[in-house]
Amino acid sequence: MKNKLLRILPVIILLFGITTNSYAQENQEKKSCCPTAENKILTSEDLLKLNHFPQGESYAQISDIQPLKIGDQLKDKIKSKFVFYVTQPIDHKNPSLGDFKQMVVVAFAGWDRPNVLITEGYTGKYGLNPNYYEEIARLLNCNYIVVEHRYFNNSVPFKQKDSTISWADLNWDYMTAEQEAADLHNIRLQMGRIFSGKWVATGISKGGENCMAYTSFYPNDVDCSVPYVGPVAFAQEDSRPQPFIRDSVGTPKDREIILNFQKEILKRRDKMEPLLEEFSKKKNIVYNISIPEVLDYCVLEFSFAFWQWGYPTSIIPNIETTSDEELFKFFANSVGPDYFQSWDDNAPFFVQAAKELGYYPYDTEPFKGLLKVKSTEGYLRKIFLPGGREFKFDETLSKRITNFIATTDSKMIFIYGEWDPWSSVRPLSPGNDNIKFYIAPGGSHRARISNLPQPMKEEAIKLLKEWLAVE
Repeated sequence: MKNKLLRILPVIILLFGITTNSYAQENQEKKSCCPTAENKILTSEDLLKLNHFPQGESYAQISDIQPLKIGDQLKDKIKSKFVFYVTQPIDHKNPSLGDFKQMVVVAFAGWDRPNVLITEGYTGKYGLNPNYYEEIARLLNCNYIVVEHRYFNNSVPFKQKDSTISWADLNWDYMTAEQEAADLHNIRLQMGRIFSGKWVATGISKGGENCMAYTSFYPNDVDCSVPYVGPVAFAQEDSRPQPFIRDSVGTPKDREIILNFQKEILKRRDKMEPLLEEFSKKKNIVYNISIPEVLDYCVLEFSFAFWQWGYPTSIIPNIETTSDEELFKFFANSVGPDYFQSWDDNAPFFVQAAKELGYYPYDTEPFKGLLKVKSTEGYLRKIFLPGGREFKFDETLSKRITNFIATTDSKMIFIYGEWDPWSSVRPLSPGNDNIKFYIAPGGSHRARISNLPQPMKEEAIKLLKEWLAVE
């Protein structure tokens, strides 16, 4: 799941006591950190050299370096791989507040290769998988750096130093795209001291929007950016996805099949609720709302989830002949009731959605008389936010990203799926040569360069090769 202001870097950010645009100084200092020509692969010693900085500033210092296993099929491409932690200020504008450690994974393909900075929007623990291979890194044989987003998994400020802090009591003030962009900037400067090749920022979904935000704050950090399926919502409940789902995705027949299936689940409520309760107990799923409400929200979510992940309507069971048990099994596998659980690893997303990323409302009109839920307004707070916290939505980020894309000369490639509901809140193409939008026909949230139609795929790869100086 699920900008365009003047390209002026902040005057100063506290990183080793240098200004953000002092690349000449960085290049000079790089010489003392770069691995020797004899080094065939990236080693932990190379990474530790990054901590030898004249000013001795603690931020962006690297620690807890561990080598990672590389899958057999990747050993001829990825030569070494490490996980480590980078010390970051909790507040880049006020470092005296304290610091936290942010998890980073680096995979090494070669000293002469371009570098992919993955602007993850959630946890980065998938990077620990020996077989993980980011798409652009795979296509162009690049080094890649996975940066776990602050407040996820192992990278949670405050809780790292005080495990008694609950999610409900956690200080969420620094869960912002601007703070995360500064995290990425620190890591980009550090990694730039040993990797001399060109840079591309990329992320998927929330990571795609994070990629847009990072590029808008630090356009000089990278040579190009590739946000995948990234939304830019204008409100805490942006209304654009619902008419898109109602009128634009699939065919009229597809939309009718989905609507009739949703209604059938509600019509069989007396059978579905006990099945949902049994399912939830087996899976140890805890909700902030009642089982009848969970059923309603699963039905309302079904159409969004179905189109987001690109399923064909041919897999939907015949509602006239399918048993209650089989109908529920398909329903639960498709929509995932655990999406509405009280808290999980991805739940910090909802805090940022409420604060600045935005989300979407539900269209209850087609289900009048069938729902137990009287209103879905404000459901983010009711279902997802820790302790029922309330956050006022700030439009600054969405305006920044929108304005940046409209005015920048940064090189960017955007990938979207035609029928992905998140495409209804994508930014608009300014029509400039430096900005390219590729919309996969009939595509979903799974749209990638590799599954674009061949002419689009070839054009996108050609552009990336030009921008990253790859033969």
